[in-house]
Amino acid sequence: MAVLTCADIQLDDLQALLTKFNLEIHTVADQQDIPGSWFGDSEAGIIKNRLYIRMDTPVHSALHESCHYICMDDQRRQQLDTNAAGDYDEENGVCFLQILLADYIPGFNRQRMLSDMDEWGYTFRLGSSRAWFEQDAEDAQAWLIKHKLIDIHNQPLWALRY
Repeated sequence: MAVLTCADIQLDDLQALLTKFNLEIHTVADQQDIPGSWFGDSEAGIIKNRLYIRMDTPVHSALHESCHYICMDDQRRQQLDTNAAGDYDEENGVCFLQILLADYIPGFNRQRMLSDMDEWGYTFRLGSSRAWFEQDAEDAQAWLIKHKLIDIHNQPLWALRY
């Protein structure tokens, strides 16, 4: 199964979600390089509060880069250009949060995010993103709660890490 791309959703829905975090979507023409993309190709890019995508950018990639922005402290956000440079705990928090935020995009959801993450090649100790999320992500959840990004019921608090 192919991963869901930005062409498969309404970008206004993605922008409405990301506006809650002061993120702006900037689209790039087909075949053009995506500014701020760490992995290149169709992967989303991020520079300060600007998320760069093409229509072939996977939705999971757009959310992953957005969650890096949400999960980093303000000093790093002000300097952000391509490399989020987070540590292991932050990376796990980013992955957990992107799964939660998938439910807020019509036409996408948590189950599709987990499937797309596996299809794209995210790797977790238990062999799948679902197994990690359901059985092995307590540390990521605790990190997000500690930084006041989600509550104990896994509900986003619509805030940036400070």
